[in-house]
Amino acid sequence: MKEEKTHDWEGVTGGHTLGQKALKILFTVVNVRVGYFLLVFVIPFYMLFARKGYLAIYSYFHEQHGYTPLKSFWKTYQNHFIFGQVLMDRFAVYAGKKDMFRVDNPNNDLFLAMVDDPRGCIMAGSHIGNPELCGYLLSQKTKRINSLIFGGEAEEVQKNRSKILEDNNVRLIPVSNDLSHIFYINDALSNGEFVSMPCDRNFGSEKCVECDFLNGKADFPIGAFALAVQYKAPVIALFVPKISTSLYRIHVISIPFPSNNLSKREQISEMTKTFVGELERIVKIYPEQWFNFYKFWKK
Repeated sequence: MKEEKTHDWEGVTGGHTLGQKALKILFTVVNVRVGYFLLVFVIPFYMLFARKGYLAIYSYFHEQHGYTPLKSFWKTYQNHFIFGQVLMDRFAVYAGKKDMFRVDNPNNDLFLAMVDDPRGCIMAGSHIGNPELCGYLLSQKTKRINSLIFGGEAEEVQKNRSKILEDNNVRLIPVSNDLSHIFYINDALSNGEFVSMPCDRNFGSEKCVECDFLNGKADFPIGAFALAVQYKAPVIALFVPKISTSLYRIHVISIPFPSNNLSKREQISEMTKTFVGELERIVKIYPEQWFNFYKFWKK
């Protein structure tokens, strides 16, 4: 039997440019909570017509978490609802309302140690909560953060992202077909800067490691950890779940470097699996906030 592809996530914020501009204008005059209220009525239609994403998330709750069909359906609704809130929070920030959000960072000492480290450092991200928002709210001028992003994002989103993040010492590096992003990443690590990249989506790359994850097996990309081994760069995992209407919490977790007795391939594999273990732990705490709307696990 031919195995189903598990990497057909497009990675683009929903809505056309006109709709995204309208959201930004809307939140300049109304509270983002008005948008939350509208989501209550919009989400059922989205679940009905965006069947691929709905079925993938329903399967995630039913098969990986073992929830009953009814609970899986309710959790799927919650997942879509929180995802809608996360997107609206971004556009509220674009509209100049960033002061309404707060970030709690109980592991800040670990992050500050990385800031003071003269070496280049890797930030292993994921699609839990809203990691992008901490880039809008937090600022430090010591060490530039270079964030690898999907290159096909809508122009309106890219424009707003770049404007805010550049003021916070964050540079966006779009993934490009000509692989020029690799040179930017190498330069950043050589210059002792941060490189941030998502580590929970494979995008069809063959450079991956099969890992046990939530009662199944799935492929995870090794790019961030291959760079860590190549440059002997320390790695931290970053998770930013939404705690309440206005509060996000940053979980910063160190990914230890494996034994030098292992081969480079073994070191990369071990670091990838360590990250996946931390990802699984956080996902179990915030199961409704992992936003991967496509078939992720292998059959």
